[in-house]
Amino acid sequence: MTAPIYAIGDIHGQRAMLDDALQRIEADGGPDARVVFLGDYCDRGPDSRGVVDCLAQGMAAGRNWVCIKGNHDRMFSMFMEDHPRNDDRLLVGYHWLHPRIGGVETLQSYGVDVAERERIHEVHDRARAAVPSEHCMFLDGLKTFHQEGELLFVHAGIRPGVSLDQQVENDLVWIRQEFLTDTRAHPWLVVHGHTHVKRAEHHGNRVNLDTGAGYGHPLTVAVFEGRDCWLLTEEGRQPLTP
Repeated sequence: MTAPIYAIGDIHGQRAMLDDALQRIEADGGPDARVVFLGDYCDRGPDSRGVVDCLAQGMAAGRNWVCIKGNHDRMFSMFMEDHPRNDDRLLVGYHWLHPRIGGVETLQSYGVDVAERERIHEVHDRARAAVPSEHCMFLDGLKTFHQEGELLFVHAGIRPGVSLDQQVENDLVWIRQEFLTDTRAHPWLVVHGHTHVKRAEHHGNRVNLDTGAGYGHPLTVAVFEGRDCWLLTEEGRQPLTP
């Protein structure tokens, strides 16, 4: 029998939802269950610090977890460098502290408020003083994908037709339409988030688990045994099929 693997969609600062998801997983698979987190741990929600702290502590304690890098995690990490950088995949005029991105809410969870007409270097100085080094190390150490058996876990998706060793980070954390509209079979069932949908979707070649927790919608948990997939709800497993 194939051991189950659990996957959690984009969390976006929703610590209470994360705690609930982990409780559901433990009830279904036990305390040592294999869990893959699909990225976007920060931004928009109220407690990015709590989410990052939970995951960083779990990884440090040797939990059977895999944490994938999301584009929002990358933006947070880039801002925390010695000289803050902006992700060049953002639209012109956008940056991590733009109201639509969510970096302001992330910094607020660390006790750093951002004034409307403040200079970025001033915010950066306070952020560097407030964000624990362990959190920065966690963000810097995130994997861009995880392949296990017939499953490939990634934040945004893959460039179709490109071998795994030739995939680039910009696609793995940012890609949308080129991946989402491709109906061809991939070498694996690709499990991803990044693109918000109302309910988890199974498209045969991919499964999307981003159901908008950052906007207050439910956080989705799925369990896989080989390519077989179920949503893990408060009522237990519910099949998710193409």
